[in-house]
Amino acid sequence: MDKNQALMLLKQAKQVANNSYAPYSKFQVGASILFKDKSVVQGCNVENASYGLTLCAERNALSTAISLGKNKDDILAVAIYSPNTNKCFPCGACRQWIAEFSSDIKVIVENNNGSALIYTINDLLPYSFYLNT
Repeated sequence: MDKNQALMLLKQAKQVANNSYAPYSKFQVGASILFKDKSVVQGCNVENASYGLTLCAERNALSTAISLGKNKDDILAVAIYSPNTNKCFPCGACRQWIAEFSSDIKVIVENNNGSALIYTINDLLPYSFYLNT
């Protein structure tokens, strides 16, 4: 993944962050997932008065992708953006959700100067939970 692709995916995450439902935290987040076929699935955070029921943007996008019939093995990257902060890294739960699909998925966040930082999910969660069967 090159920086131009990463910036384009971040731009899409920025757009969907505007759809966020965050009346409690006022912390809007958008996520865009890039697939091998170049398609993109997006999600935003949706809060609930019972905070534990809040749905993060990354989990929203991943759930939408699976419900649309997307193949988990075709995920290339997830871009995450918040207008409230730079370097909007996924929370621990979202890191585990992303790691469920592949340790090679790229995670893209915006740097302080507007450029893209690219990590693998394994960089962010090197010892993810995995059930060996």
